[in-house]
Amino acid sequence: MQIAHTLPMTTVTEEVGWLAAVDEAVNSAFAPVTEVFSSIVFFPITIGDLSFPAVVAWLIAAGVVFTVYFGFIQFRGLKVGYEVVRGRFSAKDDPGEVPHFQALTSALSGTVGLGNIAGVGAAMALGGPGATFWMICAGLLGMATKFAECTLGVKYRDVHEDGTVSGGPFKYLPIAFGRFGRWPAKILTGVFAVAILFFGSAGGNMFQANQTFAQVQNVTGGADGFLGSATAAFVFGLVLAALVGAVIIGGIRSIGATTSRLVPAMGVVYVTACLVVILVNLDHVPAAFASIVDGAFSPEGVAGGVIGVMIVGFQRAAFSNEAGLGSAPIAHSAVKTRRPVSEGFVALFEPFVDTVVICTMTALTIIIAGAPSFGAGMAQVQAGEGTPDGVILTSDAFATVIPWFPVILAIAVVLFAFSTLVTWFYYGLKAWEYLFGRSRTSGMVFRIVYLFFTVAGCVLTFSEVIAFSDAALFVCAFVNLLGVYLLLPVIKREMKEYLADRRSGKLYRLGVEPEEAAAGRPS
Repeated sequence: MQIAHTLPMTTVTEEVGWLAAVDEAVNSAFAPVTEVFSSIVFFPITIGDLSFPAVVAWLIAAGVVFTVYFGFIQFRGLKVGYEVVRGRFSAKDDPGEVPHFQALTSALSGTVGLGNIAGVGAAMALGGPGATFWMICAGLLGMATKFAECTLGVKYRDVHEDGTVSGGPFKYLPIAFGRFGRWPAKILTGVFAVAILFFGSAGGNMFQANQTFAQVQNVTGGADGFLGSATAAFVFGLVLAALVGAVIIGGIRSIGATTSRLVPAMGVVYVTACLVVILVNLDHVPAAFASIVDGAFSPEGVAGGVIGVMIVGFQRAAFSNEAGLGSAPIAHSAVKTRRPVSEGFVALFEPFVDTVVICTMTALTIIIAGAPSFGAGMAQVQAGEGTPDGVILTSDAFATVIPWFPVILAIAVVLFAFSTLVTWFYYGLKAWEYLFGRSRTSGMVFRIVYLFFTVAGCVLTFSEVIAFSDAALFVCAFVNLLGVYLLLPVIKREMKEYLADRRSGKLYRLGVEPEEAAAGRPS
């Protein structure tokens, strides 16, 4: 995921008076609300001359607590997660909608995106190579958070008569907060649902549509090219909405089938390109790792020293992998399983792939390639001239070895954004159903609303609305993690029972591997 207010927006409203008027009117109306709301949600914690949002500390603290509480499950649970993803403990009649692998790719499609490309470059310009080290640390902590929240997402889900599933925080938050009374539970869960719905329609939809159009426009000649007009933007929006509509009409089954092909393909292409750059500059790899470690503990020219670099890395990782925000459990809850914690083990791979692998590969590529804009970008930050465009830093790094790769990168950005569009539709739909009820008519109304905003995102910026939605998303972190804390004993009990059954061979006897069932034990 990429937080919208950290990237420039593209618009064609300047040439159309009434569009510009609408855009300005909406932004003007939202500006004061956004300013106040953001100042509350991103309330700063100040250490010396450094300042960072309290929500980042809240997310990182949760990762530390869950890591210790579950006995460093992110390290000892990866093998189990791999076996689950392979379907080793699955039965054909397990309740749910999608296999473990498709649940994982659906959730990954909402997190792996522009933040892994642009966000890493911007983070390194702010914190230097050392920010990479702390991004990795935060990603590892986020694995424990995803394990906890995704287990709960499946534990308290509802499987309807038609086989569809409603799960995630909309189901476990009322249980967690129920001890405080019916109305506090309803209010807190309702706040979470409204925040998810708002971000899904604006940040997860309009912003991604805007960035998709911006990338396509850029590779076809920019504002002076054939996509430089408002009419072209509108037509592009209609085409994009039609493509999104073709996927989302089938719900999570269709989304899972699409992302199970799209996400691995995107990941393979991107990581392969990174490896090409790294292998061509293989003799620079030791120095690159040394600069990452040295920069993490003895940074030069970075405001705040070690603490400053740590905050930049942690903040980027938290904004990228969404651990603790409560969005991923919505997708994971649709999985076909009888054992909720099984999907918790699968969810371990989400921050690992998003932050530990892809973000790290991006950082290594930028450092090893020695892109000229990287040094210029750091100088720009140190001179107080703002943060450079992270996409340019990453693109320049690839261009040092693969001159034509910026075009492929633009295509990757479009595909990343498209996958985010379809996944955030599902998150928004579940929030909509919680607030307005579940019916065929209600679902169709939300599809129409969502696709309308997809088109609008290509033509208008509504930048203040999208900035407001960023803050709304992080409201989810406060509510969601509080609920997870209250249900930690439930998760631990599920985990212990599941691991005991695995050791005894019971999981295999329940699965689809007769040779393992006959043996009565895991291989």
